[in-house]
Amino acid sequence: MISEKESDFSEQAEATLIKQAQAGSQESLNLLLLRHERLVYWVVRRQWLYTLPYAAAIQEGRRGLWHAILGFDPARGSKFSTYAYPAIMKYVWGAVKGEIRRIRREIPTEVLGLYFSESSPDPARLRDWEDVRQCLSALVKRLPEMQAQIIQMHYGLDGYVPHSQPEIAKRFGLTKQRISQLEIAALVWLRQPAHSQELRSLLARHDQAQYELADRLAQEWLRRRGERSGRH
Repeated sequence: MISEKESDFSEQAEATLIKQAQAGSQESLNLLLLRHERLVYWVVRRQWLYTLPYAAAIQEGRRGLWHAILGFDPARGSKFSTYAYPAIMKYVWGAVKGEIRRIRREIPTEVLGLYFSESSPDPARLRDWEDVRQCLSALVKRLPEMQAQIIQMHYGLDGYVPHSQPEIAKRFGLTKQRISQLEIAALVWLRQPAHSQELRSLLARHDQAQYELADRLAQEWLRRRGERSGRH
């Protein structure tokens, strides 16, 4: 953690500033925020941000620092930086978790289970989720119209709210079993390397070994999915 020797303030002077800030002094608050700005940068540089922009992480860290200033009690005898560190971390990590939730809302990660060994790949493993989202959307649109719409509706692609298979069946006037058959056919097509080379490249699944592994995983994934559909 950064040293406090760089400060021009004594602990007593800092305690006075903190009391003034807590009493409503904007000038004292600004001085404290400026003094401990480097602590925010120190925390953010050691945090795994996933796809959260660095500037956004810094801003959230400043919010944490602001709350720490308003909540700190100098009478407890601890250093302010020791108290502020977890507050800053809390706000930065909260923003990271919010970014992960946003990504998972925008990209139906279950579909990516066709290419990954797990159904919800770690966002940190992907360089650009927006590229993945656009590529997946374009790939689905190459399906026959009904199959594309079933995938879009079931997984919440392209502005759709996720629908269950019974809901989709009712919309199309078909049985749930027929919707399941069409969905599985679509997923089989989506996983084929001839159709998904660009998406596989974005997911770092674009070599022969990965093709073979993905094929085995996808076959098993589709088999289990078919069994689950048959039980409903």
